[in-house]
Amino acid sequence: MNLISRFFSPPEDSYFLFGPRGTGKSTWLRQRYPDALWINLLDLEEFRFYSPFPERLIETIKGKGKVKVVIVDEIQKIPEMLSIIHLLIEQKLGIQFILTGSSARKLKRLGADLLAGRALLCKMYPFIAAELQDQFSLKQTLQVGLLPLVLKAKSPESTLKTYAAMYLVEEIQNEGLVRQVGNFARFMEVASLSHSSLLNTTNIARECSVSRKTVESYLQILEDLLLSFSLQVFTKRAQRALSSHHKFYFFDTGVFRSLRPLGPLDSVEESEGAALEGLVAHHLRYWVEAQKGSWSLSFWRTRSGVEVDFIVYGETGFFAIEVKNNKQAFRGDVQGLKAFCKDYPECTPLLLYRGPKRVVINEVLCIPCEEFLSQVRPNKPLFKIEEFA
Repeated sequence: MNLISRFFSPPEDSYFLFGPRGTGKSTWLRQRYPDALWINLLDLEEFRFYSPFPERLIETIKGKGKVKVVIVDEIQKIPEMLSIIHLLIEQKLGIQFILTGSSARKLKRLGADLLAGRALLCKMYPFIAAELQDQFSLKQTLQVGLLPLVLKAKSPESTLKTYAAMYLVEEIQNEGLVRQVGNFARFMEVASLSHSSLLNTTNIARECSVSRKTVESYLQILEDLLLSFSLQVFTKRAQRALSSHHKFYFFDTGVFRSLRPLGPLDSVEESEGAALEGLVAHHLRYWVEAQKGSWSLSFWRTRSGVEVDFIVYGETGFFAIEVKNNKQAFRGDVQGLKAFCKDYPECTPLLLYRGPKRVVINEVLCIPCEEFLSQVRPNKPLFKIEEFA
């Protein structure tokens, strides 16, 4: 795979860079900071050197002379090193510290110092379509996702199959996050059936033969490891009785597809539809989190079952977005959007579908999903009607 430029804009001050494994944190940092002092705590030799005496970091920096950037990869391996870094930042030596990890869960769990706000918290996600440009293929993405680790592999499908297993061993088991790894593995498979759907912890607990409290703790682990996220119901100026459940998504379409069980009784179309909605959710979340203003991403569902997949609400825009895995848009596909517009006439309704061209159905603009995703960029408005006119 050719070198891909990322949209991530790093701060000038020290910062944490969290993200699931395989999102390309280390690759991006090596390209961005080629002259940085690099400390890789996944390297056993370096781990053994710093683990008993984290203050050796001071000696290492002094030994290198003039150092402008220090990168500590997988900082959660030695949380005690944060106190040393805090001390160095306070001394105002003109050094930028960049600390990476798969999540802040272990640091917070151990009560580690997160530098008291002296380092910003940043995240790196899988690719978005605009980063891949001409290399983006909606059909391929729905199968293998957008993880850089997977896309650059000779066998993406094989890499995906081992990805979840890698997390179970290296993050869940080795870090002692759960007592029964087998139960957690079963939970991840069952949770995949809730991808792009309302989250019912009672049903998941029943399927996994564990308590509801255990399921809730498992879900929190997934979110802390940045492997999943959830959306709340849009409730501003609510005029109807709304659902109280959240919607659940795995962070990457390929990871979801690798976990989702498929057999004679399972619908391929249903799985692909959930994958498509999750892909759109990933792009919208990426865009919302990149905005400087106050923006939110949610969904809308009444207790009677009328639903809109995504509501993007902010200071300068209000969008209701429905996603359909159809090659043709039908009048019935926009019913949820029309119901939402009746309650919120200020919003801009959009239907994303798998067809080849833009059409208008019952005053709702229907856009090819691949075209919409390809224009989602953090430094641009989410949608301009004139661009699709």
